[in-house]
Amino acid sequence: MVRRRSGNRPARRAAPRPPTGTSLSDQSLTEAGLAAPERKSGRILLIACGALAREILQLKKQGGWDHMDLTCLPAILHNHPDQITRSVEDLILRNRPVYDTIFVVYADCGTGGQLRQACDRLGVEMVAGPHCYSFYEGNDRFASHQAGEATAFYLTDFLARQFDAFIWKPLGLDRHPELLEMYFGNYTKLVYQAQTDDPALTERAKGYADRLGLGFERRLTGFGDLQTTLHKWAERP
Repeated sequence: MVRRRSGNRPARRAAPRPPTGTSLSDQSLTEAGLAAPERKSGRILLIACGALAREILQLKKQGGWDHMDLTCLPAILHNHPDQITRSVEDLILRNRPVYDTIFVVYADCGTGGQLRQACDRLGVEMVAGPHCYSFYEGNDRFASHQAGEATAFYLTDFLARQFDAFIWKPLGLDRHPELLEMYFGNYTKLVYQAQTDDPALTERAKGYADRLGLGFERRLTGFGDLQTTLHKWAERP
């Protein structure tokens, strides 16, 4: 958590801003993220991954948390985790003069602990966990069965909708299907962590498991620790 501060700060190179008014399509959340509202309605800002935008907005609506605003970095940054920490830092520094409190809705997400170090340095609280697969299922529960899932490949609702744009095409499998064995040969099953009970998404995820030559398992996780964490933040004085 970060409180509003005053005083001069050294200039930093700003990360590219998502366009204001970006439509809430999966493609735009993957490539551009989501800009904070032009008219600030809340005293709390959530800086999140674009892959979590729909879920966070749903939880905000359910909870009536109108004092929380949301901005998201492009989800595709997960394919370039070395860029996540600096991009989050830039958003924190850009928005700190405007909001009383800022929270980061990223887990470690492949940054090797660098995002946690940056948030600690800036006094910002972030959601706990190594990645969204863990906090969707619940960090404790996810950790308890990891010994038996070293060969599991995970999908969320967002990834079930964006499999081709987020996984298949970036890996070049649309052009070089012969690479499939190199990328996925050590996996044995695809685990679909469903945030919603959507039969169409389940069928889509099952189709991706078949495409990859993997077994299939569906777990209805809901929002897990994400919901618990946002509720805690929303109710904090």
